[in-house]
Amino acid sequence: MKAIVVKPGPRRVRLSWENAADPRPGPGEVLLEVHATAVNRADLLQARGQYPPPPGVTEILGLEAAGVVRELGAGVSGWSAGDRAMALLPGGGYAERAVVHAGLLLPLPEGWSFAQGAAVPEAWIAAYLNLFEEAGLRAGEIVLIHAGASGVGTAAIQLAVAEGARVFATAGAAAKLAACRALGAEAAIDYKTQDFAVEVKARSGGRGVDVILDPVGAAHLRRNLELLAPCGRLVNIGVMGGSRAEIDLALILSKSLRLIGSRLRPRPLAERVGIVGRFRERVLPRFLAGELKPVIDRVLPIAQAEAAHELIRENRNIGKVVLEIPRPA
Repeated sequence: MKAIVVKPGPRRVRLSWENAADPRPGPGEVLLEVHATAVNRADLLQARGQYPPPPGVTEILGLEAAGVVRELGAGVSGWSAGDRAMALLPGGGYAERAVVHAGLLLPLPEGWSFAQGAAVPEAWIAAYLNLFEEAGLRAGEIVLIHAGASGVGTAAIQLAVAEGARVFATAGAAAKLAACRALGAEAAIDYKTQDFAVEVKARSGGRGVDVILDPVGAAHLRRNLELLAPCGRLVNIGVMGGSRAEIDLALILSKSLRLIGSRLRPRPLAERVGIVGRFRERVLPRFLAGELKPVIDRVLPIAQAEAAHELIRENRNIGKVVLEIPRPA
């Protein structure tokens, strides 16, 4: 098969579409013929050697994919060859074929393209996990979603609105702010020109928020903690703005705050399978009903993976950047 192979260089990392070893499904796994995958910031980090895959996982990039089930490993039930599926992967999506545990598969909704399916697993499951299972977001609460126009952000806004929460979002460009509002955010704040803490305090009547979803980290930490209402929850899912900051423990104690760090990929398989199962029960029906939809910035051929990574690195996307895999005629 062909796959993207990472080739480190003195000035930049090259992503080359070339021959690679064919994967084979083991017990409990399926072989997925990949038609589309999507870019995540973790892919950029892995390509630069800063986020190695978990032990035993392929070096091939790609944390999500959509395609067709072609082969079943021993003990797999509930799936058949020819089924169209979306997959949450620990790696391997940037390839013509990928092996995935059957418990990490989701059915591709009727009428959806493979590009739409590839835009769902990593971003939407991460948004679901962190809003509801980690932060316990409930109807009527207020949530602040940083990087609201990202893949996770566009998913989180829709999920929170569907739950009946009030949503504030931050972004750094007019088009991104408009996208956040179009998805249901009550207010979208330009973090480059406005102090988001001041804006959110004013718009919440001085109360602050119950939940914050933040991929930025240190640069936002002080203001995030100050914004949280009593018993508020801050879920950090990234450190794009630095990993070290000073914490005022008195503030955390006085308001009974919770600071949560959360990652999806490194969790044990059984835990990820459980999360996917609960996502399937709670969220998938809303996709089928048309209440939720993946936001796709653009679709590029897999051979343009370097260009796709550059789009993400420069924060030029609204929603997901999807890579399509060519199929033989």
